[in-house]
Amino acid sequence: MKNFADNMSERFMKFVVSIIILETGLCTTYSGRHIYTQLFRSGTFAGANFEESRSGESRADLIHKMQIGLKELRESKYWIRLICNAHLVQEQKETLDFILKEANELLNIIAKSVATAKVNSVHDSIR
Repeated sequence: MKNFADNMSERFMKFVVSIIILETGLCTTYSGRHIYTQLFRSGTFAGANFEESRSGESRADLIHKMQIGLKELRESKYWIRLICNAHLVQEQKETLDFILKEANELLNIIAKSVATAKVNSVHDSIR
């Protein structure tokens, strides 16, 4: 049975693979290439920072890496919303819908994880 971190790692991997799938539909115009590059960068950084947080040197390091991942997820969500609003990939709507839904869910999970880690950090320092 997978633990929380393994499950999240798999979700980030599927999220990034779905972003990669968008490349062929987005990279046909200058604006599409630019937006795709930004989404690719922020989406892959979010997953990489989650992986780094799994081996944080301290609780503060874990929190810091997760906050960076949260920032990158927020940026990814911006680019995804821009792609949707500009109707840049009509033929990959299902993939785009998945990416937007997953970005929202990952944002909520990581934000809650950061908040919990901060509370636990305060409790640990009081003891």
